Amino acid sequence: MHAPVLVLKDSLKRESGTRVHHANIQASKAVADIIRTTLGPRSMLKMLLDAGGGIVVTNDGNAILRELDVAHPAAKSMIELSRTQDEEVGDGTTSVIVLAGEMLHVAEAFIEKNYHPTVICRAYSKALEDAIAALDNIALSIDVKDRPTMLGLVKSCIGTKFTSQFGDLIADLAIDATNTVGVESGQGIREVDIKKYIKVEKVPGGQLEDSKVLKGVMINKDVVAPGKMRRKILNPRIILLDSPLEYKKGENQTNAELLREEDWSVLLKMEEEYIENLCMQILKFKPDLVITEKGLSDLACHYLSKAGVSAIRRLRKTDNNRIAKACGAVIVNRPDELQESDVGIGAGLFEVRKIGDEFFAFVVECEDPKACTVLLRGASKDLLNEVERNLQDAMSVARNIIKNPKLVPGGGATELTVSAVLKQKSSSIEGIEKWPYEAAAVAFEAIPRTLAQNCGVNVIRTMTALRGKHANGENAWIGIDGNTGEITDMKERKIWDSYTVKAQAFKTAIEAASMLLRIDDIVSGIKKKQAPGAQGPSKAKKTEEEGEADNEQLIPE
Repeated sequence: MHAPVLVLKDSLKRESGTRVHHANIQASKAVADIIRTTLGPRSMLKMLLDAGGGIVVTNDGNAILRELDVAHPAAKSMIELSRTQDEEVGDGTTSVIVLAGEMLHVAEAFIEKNYHPTVICRAYSKALEDAIAALDNIALSIDVKDRPTMLGLVKSCIGTKFTSQFGDLIADLAIDATNTVGVESGQGIREVDIKKYIKVEKVPGGQLEDSKVLKGVMINKDVVAPGKMRRKILNPRIILLDSPLEYKKGENQTNAELLREEDWSVLLKMEEEYIENLCMQILKFKPDLVITEKGLSDLACHYLSKAGVSAIRRLRKTDNNRIAKACGAVIVNRPDELQESDVGIGAGLFEVRKIGDEFFAFVVECEDPKACTVLLRGASKDLLNEVERNLQDAMSVARNIIKNPKLVPGGGATELTVSAVLKQKSSSIEGIEKWPYEAAAVAFEAIPRTLAQNCGVNVIRTMTALRGKHANGENAWIGIDGNTGEITDMKERKIWDSYTVKAQAFKTAIEAASMLLRIDDIVSGIKKKQAPGAQGPSKAKKTEEEGEADNEQLIPE
């Protein structure tokens, strides 16, 4: 008697799950479509209005999605993907979204045919394992010391960006900067900390060609007393402090009662002696430059300038760390603990220069600096911001190669090879998982297809020709030249991709697609606003009787 009701309930539940899947897939595809046109060297730029009313012109996937304001939870999780990719490897942010969107798109057909999401996810994770194995097969190892190869690689990775029109400039800057700050951490591994030790200073004015990597650090500060202190010092001895060179104030309100008039002068003398004592402890080491993160009083300034020492105050902690790394100094917390070994003698020149209408202090010509500043010049702020974003990507690519020196072909060749390998393997898979596995293989073709679309060539012809070349997993290096749309050998055109970026993109995209497919219900934790007439559940009935209730039905407890 009850059987039909049970069946009905089950099918209703399945239908609501399918509806949620459908909504999630649509939202994810919408996000993918927004940035689909920004993939490849011939890609479009997007102009965004940010929250502050400023404009951003970019084709960097992550920068675009960061500015988006979306309400759908699935779309939000897609946007997270590009952020993860950007933080982890710094490149491939657009590819991840396009690939994840395609993976969900091909899964939609199976959801409609009542395949269970778990089955699709199982097939996808199998496909991911085989895709990474295929990547390992076609990867090439390179020598990190070989500069022309590194240059070609970084250039092809940022060839899709706006600054590719400036030739080798950005790639050169990126390689110089990452080689400078690389630190051997044992077992032949080099650690490169881009965030901490590479500072990008953007100074509007001049030409982009004037940009350079300094062998040292530059800070937006002038000396404390410009007339009295030297602004140019050769081979300076540098002392870095993290303590104030001024009289200590009481932690809370301090009252001192003075009974005699002379006591006042004693008090003042004590202050002066305290500061003089501090300065003498520093001057003992014959420094040429004293830099502190805290304040520096007029009196201390007087003592230092009298001894011919230049001083800079209120420096950011991060800048201080960079100067320490560049010139070999140690940051000292108390002047009385200073030692000779704490003095930095690695810098060749300290100089204050005026660029535009601001003063900048340079600590440059360092021997073996482990921190550096990239000085960017350019016509406008918007241009500089875009160049900085591209430079960050280029430095991340250089860092990935230094960490894991393996290459794979660019121009969609990798994806086509992976797709061909998966298609071959799908015939050996038994059971219901075979079809989703094959669909995942087809989904990988989204990248070369999008590249072809953005070049403006005949997509169907190009894709058919490419599939033919890759049919049995051969010709792994044949792909699309993103500038002309020709089908060529990627080795000849030097279009490469970093293995780390590709592997990360595949993993992120497939795992995210699997996660979104597993969602069968979206429950909102946000309370609905009460109807304006209603003050609480007790008055719900009364309000309805009076006919003042809003269209939202008020549900009594």
